[in-house]
This record gives sequence, structure tokens and C-alpha cells, in this order.
Amino acid sequence: MSTPTPHHVGAPSLELKLDDKKKMEIKPKDLSIVWGKDNRYWSVPDDGTAAELYQVSWLEVTGCVSKTEPGKEYEVGFKLSFTADAFGWSGSPVYILVKRGKTAKFKGHKFSLDTSKESEEIKAKIDPIDNITTDEAEDENSKVYFGLYEVWRGKWKGGLRIHHAFIQELN
Repeated sequence: MSTPTPHHVGAPSLELKLDDKKKMEIKPKDLSIVWGKDNRYWSVPDDGTAAELYQVSWLEVTGCVSKTEPGKEYEVGFKLSFTADAFGWSGSPVYILVKRGKTAKFKGHKFSLDTSKESEEIKAKIDPIDNITTDEAEDENSKVYFGLYEVWRGKWKGGLRIHHAFIQELN
């Protein structure tokens, strides 16, 4: 008998579908959110509206997009806002970590969030990959793994809204 998880499990991988601005938005329900199924910590609506963080000491929100083109540059990011009673973000930078392909190393980008802003967009670039030689390597390297993290400080934080994640082609 399996135990239900307290984590919200999003889509294991979404296929890249760019709009006319060469951008794809990813709804919060399609992201994996640690503690996301526990309503003491998060609200993750099924209707595609913003996920709201009530309180956590471990922020981890991840996603995966497949069918990117290895020779192209992309950036991933998150559209965020804060509630009026947001707390715990001062001195607790968040990181976007990204990698292309399962065996690649994550690259990190550090951000200090400003809770006084109405909304904020943070993003990180993904470099192209050259010299893909097999179909299997090409398929694996078409996947972009990304996440939003603040797991190192152990400080309680809350009042964050995640409107969507996105991936955008740069070239």
C-alpha cells in the first residue's frame, strides 16, 4: 500500500510549444511543488491561477520541458508576486537552477526578491549544446530541467505567488 505524498506532482515533462513570441508559459499545476499538496503550506489550484505559498522553510518548485532544439538558446523563468503580508524573504535569496539533459550539471542564478514590488519576473539562460551525435543523446538533450529554490537558510517564508513559469527561445 503506497502512502500519499504531501508534494504536488506536476507534469513529468511538457513538450515545448512556443507561441508567436517564441515563449511557452507553464501553469503552476504543471510544476512539482514540495509540500504543495499540504494546504497548511500551499494552495495550488487546478484552474491554472497562481499557486500561493502560505509558509515553508524549504522552497522547491521544479519542472521539465522536452523537445527543445539543442543548438538554440533559451531562458527559463518565473512570474512572481507577493501578498501584503509576505515574510521571510529578506536575506534569503532564491535560485533558479537549470540544466539541459539528465546528466548535465545544474547552473545557478541567484536572485534577491523585493516584496515591495507588485510583481517580479526572474529568469536564467540555458546555453545551446553542440555536437549531438545519436538520436538517444539528441532526445535526452532536448529536455530542460529547471527549478526555483530556497532550501539552504532553513528560515520560514511565505506570501509568495507563482503565476507561471516560462521558457523562451532567444535565437
